[in-house]
Amino acid sequence: MKNIAIMMLVFFAFAKAYSQDVTGKWKTIDENSGEVKSHVEIYKKGDSYYGKVLKVLAKDAPENPKCVECEGKLKDQPIEGMVIIKDLKKQGKMYKEGTVIDPENGKSYDCKIWLNEDNPDVLMVRGYVLFLYRTQTWERL
Repeated sequence: MKNIAIMMLVFFAFAKAYSQDVTGKWKTIDENSGEVKSHVEIYKKGDSYYGKVLKVLAKDAPENPKCVECEGKLKDQPIEGMVIIKDLKKQGKMYKEGTVIDPENGKSYDCKIWLNEDNPDVLMVRGYVLFLYRTQTWERL
């Protein structure tokens, strides 16, 4: 009986580890200072994945920050509540073919994201144009 209980615990631990995906709440980290900049929620809508800013936490951010550098409909819109990742499609372990907006400069980039193979509580977020890219590391909340 004791062996069965141990086997069930091991099974559920592995099942949880392997069932994790990118959905959930993440903290974004400034790669230079290590400061937590914001909380973002990744969610699935239809067959696509999106990321919405829940809270801006950067110490140098103004109260109720707005996307002053954005263009079009996003110009001067609140960053909190803004959907910054759009239209990602799951392809194997990667989520690709979407876009990400950097609210600090208002620019939009092609985007792909994936879970760190060694730690599913770490999300790799890459914005890129052609062969130029920047990858951020986000941590699960």
